Amino acid sequence: MPMPLYEAKADFFRMLGHPVRIRVLELLQDGPKPVRELLAAIEVEPSNLSQQLAVLRRSGIVTATRTGTTVTYELAGGDVVELLAAARRILSVLLAGRQDLLEELRRTQAPR
Repeated sequence: MPMPLYEAKADFFRMLGHPVRIRVLELLQDGPKPVRELLAAIEVEPSNLSQQLAVLRRSGIVTATRTGTTVTYELAGGDVVELLAAARRILSVLLAGRQDLLEELRRTQAPR
């Protein structure tokens, strides 16, 4: 029996559910990057970055090419850029809503 679409979507979002993976995808929006550049920008242990890159590669969201000893990663498709932009817009709205609530809470706080 094939996997229901909602389960496939949940798996996809779980794959995105790590800060290092999101940061890698953000960095790759500007074009392919060798691992050494990703490592310098993200500042995590090389083994951690390698593990997260492997998850992204297995999912098919990034591709890797090797030239000599240099491995370069790039986004597999432009839709990832759109997804990250949508996430940014959604997060902006959510955070703006929280700021409004925080300000309302401060205004209506009972005096001591």
